[in-house]
Amino acid sequence: MIINRKILRWTIYIVAAVAFMAVLWTYATPDMPQTTTAISQVAADVQNGLVREINVDGDGRQLTVYYKEPSDKTIESYISGVSSLEEILSAYGIDQSIRAETAVQITYDKPGQFVRWFSPLLSLLSVLIIIGFLYFIYRQSQRNNSQASSFGKSRARLFTSDHPVIKFNDVAGAEEAKEELKEVVDFLKNPERFTRFGARIPKGVLLVGPPGTGKTLLAKAVSGEAGVPFFSIAGSEFVEMFVGVGASRVRDLFEQAKRHSPCIIFVDEIDAVGRHRGAGLGGGHDEREQTLNQILVEMDGFATDQHIIMLAATNRPDILDPALLRPGRFDRRVIIDHPDVKGREEIFKVHMRGKPIGSIVDITMLAKSTPGFSGADIENTVNEAALLAARRNMTGISTVEFQDAIERVQLGPERKSRVISQAERELVAWHEAGHAVVAWFLPDGLPVRKVTIVPRGRTGGVTWFLEDDQRHLTSAKCKAIICTALGGRVAEEIVFNEITTGAQNDLQQITQLAQAMVTQYGMSDKLGLRVYGKKQEAVFLGRDIREQRDYSDALAEQIDMEVRAIIDEAHAETRRLLEQHRDKLDLIATTLLEVETLDMPQFAALMKTGIMPPETQPHNRDRETKPGWRHTSGFDSPPSPAPA
Repeated sequence: MIINRKILRWTIYIVAAVAFMAVLWTYATPDMPQTTTAISQVAADVQNGLVREINVDGDGRQLTVYYKEPSDKTIESYISGVSSLEEILSAYGIDQSIRAETAVQITYDKPGQFVRWFSPLLSLLSVLIIIGFLYFIYRQSQRNNSQASSFGKSRARLFTSDHPVIKFNDVAGAEEAKEELKEVVDFLKNPERFTRFGARIPKGVLLVGPPGTGKTLLAKAVSGEAGVPFFSIAGSEFVEMFVGVGASRVRDLFEQAKRHSPCIIFVDEIDAVGRHRGAGLGGGHDEREQTLNQILVEMDGFATDQHIIMLAATNRPDILDPALLRPGRFDRRVIIDHPDVKGREEIFKVHMRGKPIGSIVDITMLAKSTPGFSGADIENTVNEAALLAARRNMTGISTVEFQDAIERVQLGPERKSRVISQAERELVAWHEAGHAVVAWFLPDGLPVRKVTIVPRGRTGGVTWFLEDDQRHLTSAKCKAIICTALGGRVAEEIVFNEITTGAQNDLQQITQLAQAMVTQYGMSDKLGLRVYGKKQEAVFLGRDIREQRDYSDALAEQIDMEVRAIIDEAHAETRRLLEQHRDKLDLIATTLLEVETLDMPQFAALMKTGIMPPETQPHNRDRETKPGWRHTSGFDSPPSPAPA
């Protein structure tokens, strides 16, 4: 059991204070003597006229009795302190007249300053300490009860109109998704428009798309356009280690939403609680499933007059429970994919608002230079360009900063301080030249946009290609990609008559692509139009764990032979091209050793005329480059020495 340190510290302070006061009380209280004279004997001596004086101590308990001559002795006695000495003597029949006849003097000592002030103060402090300790225990119990009662409360954040509002104008690159969501906004603003036709608005809208494409931003834009309360919560915030907490939080969330109707509930990363039921590990009670069951019940219990829309975002719709996606719950899906070139241009414009952009910056060219970028990637690119401009003390962000930012986002900063031997530089130069030259002479090869031997991140050199937004590859283009990837390895074989570990990434890439051509894409004439192998996923883990073979060993051998044939055929074609155009290969490599970087116009001029443009400067970073699909060479370890 873990004890709160603050509680333990205060408990120690209180115990120490009580112990200290107990010690003071002990010293302030006189000790009782071992032998005393009874008060009845003192009263008899007074009545017989033997006592001369009785002195009463300050606390009214201790008596000092002085006798007359000839004994002239002194004794001590004690009384209870509840009654005075006069009252006790009267009880023994000694009234004031008898005391006058016997000439007994009764004197009282004033209590000491310490005893007079400390005794009532100590009593008061003792009472206060007891009361304070009891109050402290009460507050702690109340706090624990409050925490226990609030543990099942929803942790959703409520955003109202007084918060910064995001509109659809702030979201770019997802026009189709915005059109789908405008219907939700119209229903929240004017529900009578739909209900008078007997129409039912979708109760749940699932936003599906890769990370960084703007799913959460679109949900906020729906709230801003509709002007209604917006509850935001992550799927992982429902589930706790205690049983029943997730379901309790779901109930509390929907109760709050009903009180703020019309409103929007947004659950980010709903796959944290919406995975297939029955996929838990370890058996026993699955808290996640109970939370999902409560969500299903609450969504299906919506009435048409509650005007509550539930939005959810995920990038794994394939692992969601089917009951969550049936009509009546999340009955509409909005797909948000990576933006095309027009969408990227609009996203660049949104993120460039309020920034000092140079007048010669071509946003269209930037959009073409960033195929495959998501909205988050573009936002990061613009931010990196602004940081570079500030670091270089510029008045505005120019094209150079944007191109450098694109390269930094994709590969990281240049490692100019890395010491590279001349042999390694030559090896990297011919390796990258092999990729570029093969791509140039292949009919289906991608256009070369940049070749450099400057190390970036973990790469020793980079060959960039301009990638279009085409999603489907033809068989000829797949073979061209394999040939291009083999260009570096074949160039090493031809020039140095040696192979190195720098082509590891190339071999991995071509192996995966060749296997996919045979087993997934149906691009093999011998094996026909069939998919070989079934991937098995662990729904709880959310990833592929292995591939089930649904074919025989003999067929597996044919697949291996066919993959080998595709790669061998590409290797032979690549070697033929480089041997036929050895002069171009040497020209590009030697130029790279001199200028380190070639962009598209420089590379094209060398391949066409063999002459560099006259305005070329070594490693000119101010030229526009348009990187797209790229090949990176992994020369992180020293390669094998090249022969003389």
